[in-house]
Formats: sequence, structure tokens, C-alpha cells
Amino acid sequence: MQKSPSASSLGPGGLDLAQAFFKPIQNTDPPSSTKRHTKISVIGVGNVGMAIAQTILTQDLADELALVDAKSDKLRGEMLDLQHAAAFLPRTKINASVDYSVTAGSDLCIVTAGARQNPGESRLNLLQRNVALFSNIIPPLAKYSPDSILLIVSNPVDVLTYVSWKLSGFPSNRVIGSGTNLDSSRFRFLIADHLDVNAQDVQAFIVGEHGDSSVALWSSISIGGVPVLSFLKNQQIAYEKQTLENIHKAVVESAYEVISLKGYTSWAIGYSVANLARSLLRDQRKIHPVSVLAKGFYGIDGGEVFLSLPAQLGRGGVLGVTNIHLTDEEVQRLRKSAETILEVQSQLGF
Repeated sequence: MQKSPSASSLGPGGLDLAQAFFKPIQNTDPPSSTKRHTKISVIGVGNVGMAIAQTILTQDLADELALVDAKSDKLRGEMLDLQHAAAFLPRTKINASVDYSVTAGSDLCIVTAGARQNPGESRLNLLQRNVALFSNIIPPLAKYSPDSILLIVSNPVDVLTYVSWKLSGFPSNRVIGSGTNLDSSRFRFLIADHLDVNAQDVQAFIVGEHGDSSVALWSSISIGGVPVLSFLKNQQIAYEKQTLENIHKAVVESAYEVISLKGYTSWAIGYSVANLARSLLRDQRKIHPVSVLAKGFYGIDGGEVFLSLPAQLGRGGVLGVTNIHLTDEEVQRLRKSAETILEVQSQLGF
């Protein structure tokens, strides 16, 4: 299921009309072999996968985009729909196939595929089905793009990032979960809305599990470079701790609210993942709270666990974890979050 044939071969007998339209100039060299060609593959063309694909295209992040899904008709429909927008987008080659060979040579593989939860089904059973699904996704991605970065978006993202790391055999710096990057964006929005400032001027992180046990790092929040809690303390301005807890609670519940209203989340995660793709492929070296191998950080030594920590991202994947000072309470909550994820992992027998 490749891209539609080029109009350059519409001449008699399949003549390449490009030769007639364009005459080469003299004394030229062939194109440089060192010219960078960026390829991104998106696995799963549901609401989340297509929101990510659409955002990648509009932000001109790839020269080539490959889509993979088990549903061939929907897959071809989505590919054609994107191709038909070519006149309005930066030039990007778009391919699609149910065969993972279409992903060969990818710089970044983004996995959004996942099983839907059946009525009455336990979270553990759903996770086990997703692990089985990933057993058919990750190995071929690693086979066809052995030097790529894996970016896992499917939920539960922390456990499935760990599973992907094990299945791929990749070094840990090249297996990343989207983690709490979006949670932190929601966090910044709520703080900005509360204080009537621009969210881009708010630096704030949610870390730990992408889920109910996530941890808000209140001690390191700053606005315009001013540490918020230290400022309030120095100015002897009282604040209610419950107010802070309510903001964090709103972050945790925000995805559920969107799902209850429109049935799914898509646009925010699309922008979030495209933001991560830009930092990775353009070697931006920006700090993002993403799911990484957390063993050895902040006293997390109970086992190999992936959870979100503020990490520097670049062309090599995870370049390092930011050494942010946490309060004792934040450290304890982060360790508890790690224990929650490890407990789930231990039930997989993986």
C-alpha cells in the first residue's frame, strides 16, 4: 500500500515526464550522500495516531512518514486523506502498509496501537492483551530500523515502555515513553490560568507514573524565573496546600473529563508527541518529563522501572536526567509511584 504513482510517469508507455519538464544544468554533481533524510513511522491510525501524524506533517518534522495498522481499509483511507492535502502541506512522502517493512530506515517509531478495554475487563487483563500485541509490533520495528528511537504512547505507557525496551533489545536511551509530558502541559495551563499568566512562562513538572500516582513537583515551580513557593514564603504570603492538591487532582482527572465529553483524547497528545519528536530529531536538547529507565534515580532501586523524570532529549534519545532537587515528601511519593508500576509489572511474568 504505497504512495500513489507519481504524475511524472503519466507519459506514453510510462515515459518519465520529469525529464521533459526539467533540463539539468551543466557541470553538476550528484546529490550529496550526507544529506539528511528524516523518516518517522506511526504505528496505529486511530484518533491518537492520526492526530500525531497530522501534527508532524503541519510542523514539517519529516521528509517521509510511514503509517502502519492492522485495518487495511482504514489505513489506506487515512493515507489518501493526508496525501490529498499535499498542496497545503510541506513536501512529505507518505506511505502506508500493514507490512512493517514500510517502516524500514525510520529515525523515530511512534507506537500508539493498543487494545480497547472490554466491558468488565480488568486492567491487568487489558495490559496482558497489550503486551501480546506489542510482541507483534516491537520486534519487526527493531528489525527494520535497528538504529531508530522508539517513542511509546500507548497506555499504560510506563509499563509498555518497559515491555518495548525488553522486546526491542535497544539501549535504554533509545526507548522513551510519552509519559507525563502532556500531564505537565495540563499542569502548566492550570497554574497559568490560576495566576493569569502565559503558560509558556510557567516551568512545572509532573513526574512518576502517567496515572493516578503521578507526583506534582511544587517545590521547583517557577514563573518567569521566580520560584513560586519560595517567593510566597519570603513575602509571608499564606497559601492553602489543599489548593495545590486540587490543581494536581484536576490534572489527573482532565483526560477522563475529555474522554467523557468527546469519547477520546487526541489533539493535545498529538501536539505533545510532535513536540517530543522535534526535540529528538532536531537535537534540541530540551528538557521534557518523559518515561525513562528510572533505576538509580532518587532512591528508586527496587527493579527496572520506567517512569517520568525531567530528561534532556536529543538526536541520541535520552541524553540525561535533570538533577532537580526534590523535597523529602516528593521523593517518597515518587518512590511510591515506582512501586505502583513495579507491582503491575510483576504480575506480567515478563
